[in-house]
Amino acid sequence: MNSTSRRTFLKATGAVAAAACMGVGRLAAAAVNKPIGLQLYSVRNLLPKDFDGTLHQLSAAGYKEVEAAGYYNKTAAEFRHSMDQAGLRCVSTHHPLGVLRPQLDELIEYGHALGLDYMICSSSVRRDPSLKGPLTLDDWRWVASEFNRIGEKVKAAGMTFGYHNHVPEFGTENGVVFYDELLKRTDPKLVVFELDCGWISASGHDPIAYLSKTPERFPLLHVKDMAKGPDGKFHSVVMGHGVVNYHPILRAATGLKHYFIEQEEFTSDTMDELRQDAEYMRTFSV
Repeated sequence: MNSTSRRTFLKATGAVAAAACMGVGRLAAAAVNKPIGLQLYSVRNLLPKDFDGTLHQLSAAGYKEVEAAGYYNKTAAEFRHSMDQAGLRCVSTHHPLGVLRPQLDELIEYGHALGLDYMICSSSVRRDPSLKGPLTLDDWRWVASEFNRIGEKVKAAGMTFGYHNHVPEFGTENGVVFYDELLKRTDPKLVVFELDCGWISASGHDPIAYLSKTPERFPLLHVKDMAKGPDGKFHSVVMGHGVVNYHPILRAATGLKHYFIEQEEFTSDTMDELRQDAEYMRTFSV
């Protein structure tokens, strides 16, 4: 290659590389350029005491979207009115599989009236409820089939069904990771996943590996920081005070549509720590 051709080649490849970097930057920026969301499990102790007041405080703290974790004996119209009055939008909700299966039709009707985009299963159960102990691989395969069945009904109602992980999903049997089996056996057209970045990190698995492989299956994230306590176990802490590095995680989350901060434990005033969480994400850059 002569010197002129080489210069032309280097300029061209440099431009391609720069464009690629800009593209990555735009995707990364898009990952956090979303309304700040909160999983309402974070305020489970405050909502029963002052439902509307708590929602207004969250709005004042900078939250714009929420994910429900229980409806506090309110009708869908009452729940939605409270959200509207606080300037919040309830995008998603959590229900355990043990509740979803017997109450699916009424929960779909409630969710539709509430204006939800997503209905998320928050925990699984064994196929045979009389059996104790952790779910086996056969249990998880049955769960996957139940998710497909539920997902089809939720989709028909105009919403999207998904699953939220904790730690047990990353257990193994005969070399098979349960979470991988769920991804493999659920229909992408019917079931999405809400990756809890705190709990997957606590399990010793890499959230980036999952997000990078099939980003379109992860439109939702739980943004949670974790730190080991004196007991040697991981605990939920204020954002930025733990070990979860969200810079590469959010760069990998190119399919992200909504994220929800979730802080499960507090060492001081709950609302003050949630304000810190919201500020952390408001100023976060990747």
